[in-house]
Amino acid sequence: MEHVNVHSQQRTPWVVGVSGASGTPYAAAVLRALLAAGESVDLVVSRASRLTLLDETGIAFRDAHWQDDLRTWLARGADGKPDAFGAPDVSDVRHWAAGDLAAGPSSGSYSVKGMLIVPASTACVAGVALGLSKDLLQRAASVTLKERRKLVVAVRETPLNGQTLKHLVTLDEAGAVVLPASPAFYAGATHIQDLVEFVAGRVLDAAGVPHGLYRRWEGELGSGSPLVDRGRDLGGGSRGN
Repeated sequence: MEHVNVHSQQRTPWVVGVSGASGTPYAAAVLRALLAAGESVDLVVSRASRLTLLDETGIAFRDAHWQDDLRTWLARGADGKPDAFGAPDVSDVRHWAAGDLAAGPSSGSYSVKGMLIVPASTACVAGVALGLSKDLLQRAASVTLKERRKLVVAVRETPLNGQTLKHLVTLDEAGAVVLPASPAFYAGATHIQDLVEFVAGRVLDAAGVPHGLYRRWEGELGSGSPLVDRGRDLGGGSRGN
């Protein structure tokens, strides 16, 4: 069952599912941005993701102390700096245990805006594509699809085999947004956090949540960009193939 109810009943939440794939900083960036945008969050952290979180950040996510552990996680930068983002307010987050199949997000009558799986492992992708509902994360995703709500699946794996690609096609055909955790470099990234926030921003773009996580492309490169001269040197314009 739910541990502590600190969720505002006045706002319909987004479900954020964190699977066991590498990439827990992506999840932290998405959570911070959702809360900064005034959104409420129902959080599902899978058992496998807790091992990944511990390995990537040294943070143990404990059900009995989830609020404290979540604050520590969200304060941490992708570069490992423990207080990069101060002390975040998590009062608009409700945590559901991954094994609780009686939780709110397991039912279609429970009102949510949609679900973001960040990061999504190939095991998670397979479970959702096949409708297995082995835990709350998979069940909530299946419910999101059947209710025709927004489901964004930020898959984080490489290379991808044929079976996983088939599962991703299945999710796409079912209405999900398949979003590889693949950062772009045109925004002038200088730190790993910039790359993390680009991917997080694209997740929020797919969900329709406003944010300011990255600099958007606005057309052709400016005349002062070294890439313009480089493109001319290669015999083309400012953009090449």
